[in-house]
Amino acid sequence: MTNEDYMRQALREAERAYADGEVPVGAIVVMNERIIGRGYNQVEKLTDATAHAEIIALTAAFNFLGSKYLPEAILYVTVQPCLMCSGALYWSKIGGVVYGATDEKNGYARVAREISPFHPKTVVTGGVLSDECANLMKSFFKERR
Repeated sequence: MTNEDYMRQALREAERAYADGEVPVGAIVVMNERIIGRGYNQVEKLTDATAHAEIIALTAAFNFLGSKYLPEAILYVTVQPCLMCSGALYWSKIGGVVYGATDEKNGYARVAREISPFHPKTVVTGGVLSDECANLMKSFFKERR
């Protein structure tokens, strides 16, 4: 499968968040071409500011593997991770992060401009299906205004 195929899976998770009235961010964790974790934003549902898609997907992957490190895995997420999620990804030692839309307001790059918040071995790729990912977010916020 390609990065685009995996991002479509993350978009399905984001659509679940959208349907639940959550900010539509979805994430999956892939290892050896197998999805080992899925998550979507559940901040409102769980009344937990840390219940971001990335955190939920990471937890599912840790539980699946029985490990706290994911050096062979790749996280696909529809929106650029925030600084909190970047910290969790750092500690997971994840091998790769692939995101769709850039988040200029809340993404890690707004704060961490010169130093990457990710583990030194983590490969970061942005812009995969960025229009589809951004359009889902725009639709969500347009409905609420």
